[in-house]
Amino acid sequence: MKNIFSILLLVIFYSVNAQNFKPYQFYNKKGKAIKAEKMVKQLADYDVVFFGELHNNSIVHWLQLKVTEGLYDKKDKQITLGAEMFERDNQPQLNKYLAGKIEAKSLKDSLRLWNNYNTDYKPLVDFAKDKNLNFIATNIPRKYASQTAKEGLESLNKLSEKEKSYIAQLPINVTLDTPGYPEMKKMMGDHAEGTKVMNFISAQATKDATMAESILNNLQPGKTFIHYNGNFHSKEFGGIYWYIKQKNPNLKMAVISVFESEDDELKIPEKEYIPTDFNLIIPADMTKTY
Repeated sequence: MKNIFSILLLVIFYSVNAQNFKPYQFYNKKGKAIKAEKMVKQLADYDVVFFGELHNNSIVHWLQLKVTEGLYDKKDKQITLGAEMFERDNQPQLNKYLAGKIEAKSLKDSLRLWNNYNTDYKPLVDFAKDKNLNFIATNIPRKYASQTAKEGLESLNKLSEKEKSYIAQLPINVTLDTPGYPEMKKMMGDHAEGTKVMNFISAQATKDATMAESILNNLQPGKTFIHYNGNFHSKEFGGIYWYIKQKNPNLKMAVISVFESEDDELKIPEKEYIPTDFNLIIPADMTKTY
């Protein structure tokens, strides 16, 4: 009787553990599930790879690191890293850390690091440091984006030449033809003033255009540039992707977009799903880091 009871417990235990709890699933543009290893192999053929993220999702950050490691191997070390989370004027300090000239504490004291840097971005920076790779601070200093939102794009013309060097070449083309920008306009609401709306969109454009220019300035023949940015900055092939295409339409670029799903099997969401080259589906109930 005791043996039978033990067997029943084992059956119940394995039945519970056999449930399919999927932490993530990648799909290609055609909606076909694809293994991460196969995706990485395909990514090695691209000049630029955008890995969109939800800033507070641990699974996405872990996958960014694993995909980067895989791409490093597939490309025989020929990759460059870059990220929205680092601003252009912080490149000298970042370079010193990568070269081993300053310690992690000095980097933290000298850069405007995001609050989740230690858990979510330091592993990527340290990977670049350990492998002697370039890591590019691509974004506009936030004070200039904030200035644009308050005073308009034209206010940037008053900056010094040094300050302008941290921003994409002026004038920046701001248009609602850019995917994602009409959505921003809609989010502002019908009652928002026209100038205020366009200032807000222009601030987004300064970020996207600056990151695009930073990537273009640091491309090297034979190397893949992998860029980490908030999902909105590259979703629907808009944002940074769109600005690069205006400058160099011949570059081969891939976008990894991220979507949350309530489905345990992580099937493609039925609503608000506009696929890019590769599409990461993650559980909507995944614990948020902040």
